[in-house]
Amino acid sequence: VQLQASGGGLVQAGGSLRLSCAASGSLVDMDAVGWHREAPGKQRELVASLNGEGSTSYADSVKGRFTISRDAAKNTAYLQMNRLRPEDTAVYYCAIGPTSRGTPIFVYWGQGTQVTVSS
Repeated sequence: VQLQASGGGLVQAGGSLRLSCAASGSLVDMDAVGWHREAPGKQRELVASLNGEGSTSYADSVKGRFTISRDAAKNTAYLQMNRLRPEDTAVYYCAIGPTSRGTPIFVYWGQGTQVTVSS
């Protein structure tokens, strides 16, 4: 399984970006997807997830601003990020895995894509 993340870049505060995560390989049972981020000096945190039942979950810091989605036909997941803030600056990682009792279990990880928000 390979995950290819893209869409990061430099944006001014208040702007938007859309991250993409294209998956390839044997994706049987890999029905959950998540976006994580890691800022300098901070632990990696789960930003948004979408489980195999279609339920989404967001970190409090991004609720109302970020939206996770996927296009099953394209094996691609997205993270639409609106009203970006400087504190959203981080390397963003996508991950996929199975869903267990409603909870995503992240098994495969993509390379990160840098998001930088200037003030």
